[in-house]
Amino acid sequence: MPDVPAITVACRVNGSPVELHGHPMDRLLDVLRRELRLTGTKEGCGEGECGACAILVGGELVNSCLLPLLHADGASITTIEGVASGERLHAVQEAFISHGGAQCGICTPGMVLAAVSLLERTPEPSLDDVRTALAGNLCRCTGYMRIFEAVLQACRAGKGPT
Repeated sequence: MPDVPAITVACRVNGSPVELHGHPMDRLLDVLRRELRLTGTKEGCGEGECGACAILVGGELVNSCLLPLLHADGASITTIEGVASGERLHAVQEAFISHGGAQCGICTPGMVLAAVSLLERTPEPSLDDVRTALAGNLCRCTGYMRIFEAVLQACRAGKGPT
């Protein structure tokens, strides 16, 4: 297989225009962490099974460990660092803190982004909606109920930055 040259991809990350550089098949997870130092996006399994690397691309929740850099060209990307509004945390982030939904922190960024995505689509989700929306995110610390309660609280508090 011939060497594939590095590419430059233009996209928006957390609202800012950026250029990302790398091999076309570099994982977006690695490029975001290496190029932009956005280390909130975590690697858990590296196989798209745990949700720790979840980001929003064009408003859709995706596992960045499965997304090649090439697919980010022209995309609008939101990482956990782009959820808050300046110093004001998003209602989901506040609820995770108040309900103890964040324990070790590995799953938290992906869980928060999954919850933000859910609340954008379904402003008043049921417990079953929350369970379904977060089903792609694994947590080994909380037993999930605190996380589900946090998402429901965020819905009651308002879905935007507090």
